[in-house]
Amino acid sequence: MEWFNVGKIVNTHGVQGEVRVISRTHFPEERYAIGNELSLFMPNETKPIQLIVRSHRVHKNFDLLTFENHFNLVDVEKYRDGLLKVSENELGELDEGEFYYHEIKGCAVYTIDGEELGEVTDILETGANDVWTITPKSGKPHYIPYTDEVVKEIDIEEKRIIIEPMDGLLS
Repeated sequence: MEWFNVGKIVNTHGVQGEVRVISRTHFPEERYAIGNELSLFMPNETKPIQLIVRSHRVHKNFDLLTFENHFNLVDVEKYRDGLLKVSENELGELDEGEFYYHEIKGCAVYTIDGEELGEVTDILETGANDVWTITPKSGKPHYIPYTDEVVKEIDIEEKRIIIEPMDGLLS
């Protein structure tokens, strides 16, 4: 089974069993909903601890969570540095034209003329749109904006993406 990171517990918050989470999900309302189950993986451990969300709120740049049957600081301080994850079975369906990052990473990228540029190795989030790092077999990486003007076709099943580069994009 494959697991996907949704957040990291970086500290406790107060004495009522709240933890500070740096979130790695685009769906915090869904992932941290009351009653939702999360799997906590501690460093150097392979078996997850199952936790059920009791409360969720946002404070500054953190998601603050409490878990069922964890009512004070002593109950949760041992979870610091743990990764909260969901299994592949818990990933929700996305709208048409939307993709999970793990589906895009590793895809081969070609121009509309059939020239292979490399594969998507990283996705950078910007304010306007995501930027994909395309790493060729040799040479330096290309940075491709994920826009309708550039990305023409995405075939997740074939792990293949077709782009139409703008002038100067690949130089």
